[in-house]
Amino acid sequence: MKVTLRTKRIKGGKLSLYLDFYPAILNPKTGKYTRRQFLKKYVLENPKTILDKKSKKETLLIAEQIRAKKENELFKEDIYSVDEKEKLRLIEQGEQNFVTYFERLMNKRTGSNLANWRSAYKYLYNFTNGELKFNKVNKIVLEDFKEYLLTTKSLKSKKVKLSRNSAVSYFNKVKASLKQAFEEGLLQTNINSKVKAIKTEETRREFLTEEELNTLIKTPCRNKLYKQVAIFSALTGLRFSDIKKLKWKEVEVVKDIGYFLNFTQKKTNGVEVQPITEQAYKLLGSRRGLEEFVFEGLKYSAYNNRDLYDWIEKAGITKDITFHSFRHTYATMHLNKGVSLYTVSKLLGHKDLKTTQIYAKIIDKTKLEAINKIKLNFDGYEF
Repeated sequence: MKVTLRTKRIKGGKLSLYLDFYPAILNPKTGKYTRRQFLKKYVLENPKTILDKKSKKETLLIAEQIRAKKENELFKEDIYSVDEKEKLRLIEQGEQNFVTYFERLMNKRTGSNLANWRSAYKYLYNFTNGELKFNKVNKIVLEDFKEYLLTTKSLKSKKVKLSRNSAVSYFNKVKASLKQAFEEGLLQTNINSKVKAIKTEETRREFLTEEELNTLIKTPCRNKLYKQVAIFSALTGLRFSDIKKLKWKEVEVVKDIGYFLNFTQKKTNGVEVQPITEQAYKLLGSRRGLEEFVFEGLKYSAYNNRDLYDWIEKAGITKDITFHSFRHTYATMHLNKGVSLYTVSKLLGHKDLKTTQIYAKIIDKTKLEAINKIKLNFDGYEF
């Protein structure tokens, strides 16, 4: 190992002093190998006054002492025993920054998964101020981070708390990263296994019955486009984001077979070939250019949502219905008609069947049939 004192020209006629390592050494803070270590010491390249010349000489002397000390430390590694080297390796690994490690794992993700990891990283960074050494990771820190996620405000709005299910997702990513770090030998203890995950909070998913949907179709709506796409969502299960970006080139008509949407889901980046009914196809209107949007001018806004709520209220429906409820309606109507959970999962474009199972809890035909089997004889009984 050789350590050389070198200089780098910077502004103002100054030189920045740094150490040059050969071969490169591992930086415990970043976890990456480096050839340079800047000393944060500066001298004038061409000092003119006696004072400046003296200052340069003294600074170079101090820098040389630092260089010699560093080289001596690195040279000693050659005379360490195997056990001593292992201890030094563990110490060096423990000094690495887990937040930086998490960021590296994040950068390997793509699509919506990357966006979710980025959100998790922001909360982890805020909690740790950007630094958490591996040797400081323990059960107490993880429990504190869990509590932080469950009580902190959302980064999107300081007026509301971070949702529990978002906290579940972000905490799971940190746990998964710690597990991977343990498997890679960066952690000596599998901390991940010692801390329980945050329990998922089941959210109420409102949906419309077929009768309520038919009532809405008959009810006038101030915003005709919003009504059109809402009914289209109930007939296809598409999210607002996918309806908004739908182009005519993604709408296919196959003779003697039917109608299809060939598109990429915005949320999951999954490529879908979605069969749709003739009724859904008719809602698309007249066909235009391949690169044109099917629902031209469609925008998501509070103003348009107000039209949606007024329309639902005018139909006499008291449920807390949002636009996404029409996707829930699509799922529950199919399950209610006896379509298998697996098929509904595929129609919705879910990657995991567990995501679809929430609808099975909403429409549990077995329970409905069970309670309706109890028939008492109330003849002659006055209520």
